[in-house]
Amino acid sequence: MSAPTSAVPGGLGAILLAGGRASRVDGAVKPLFEVAGRTLLQSAVDAATRAGARPLTVVGPTLDEALAVSWVREDPPFGGPAAAVVAALSSWSDDDPAWTLLLACDLPAAGAAVRRLVGDLALLPADADGLCLGDSSSRPQWLTGVYRTRALRAAASALPTAGRDAPVRALMHDLAITVVAAPDALTRDIDTWEDLDEARRRSGAGTAAPEARYPEEQT
Repeated sequence: MSAPTSAVPGGLGAILLAGGRASRVDGAVKPLFEVAGRTLLQSAVDAATRAGARPLTVVGPTLDEALAVSWVREDPPFGGPAAAVVAALSSWSDDDPAWTLLLACDLPAAGAAVRRLVGDLALLPADADGLCLGDSSSRPQWLTGVYRTRALRAAASALPTAGRDAPVRALMHDLAITVVAAPDALTRDIDTWEDLDEARRRSGAGTAAPEARYPEEQT
């Protein structure tokens, strides 16, 4: 079967973040949480694949070798989302897609969120560097967004120590980003066990907590 073609002019790549410490869920591997019969990682990969994203890079330990993605790791591990973006962009060739989807792998509604982002991209002003969804309080959700790859690369290259321990807002600080108001259902991520239980209730699934943990890594 041929690879999907991006509907985004100039092409779309994707960086999926799957390597956080998840301290609020006792170090469990959030991307492997199952909601509605799929892991959050699988939902994110499916969403990016349907949008025609190539390359499609997951930053984190290899969690599912069956997925048609590239795996990279920030150095040292657990360096934060900005370092993860730097690592992913460094792994890409010089033939960049025009746009990069940036998505955290803790979003139950990844499919709907990506459809909204791609649909709204055509309305983006020519002088904007990208767009992200905003939650009910209009707070930007940087890790649910689409950005001009050249602008993202420039911002990443300006970070000291390859973005190590930098918050994602440091990466986005100088970019002109349009924040799109979105329903809570599209931006609600999973940070706690209670969030996971609620996501499963909304999907009609059970509430059993997974026990997978990240392997010990040298930091």
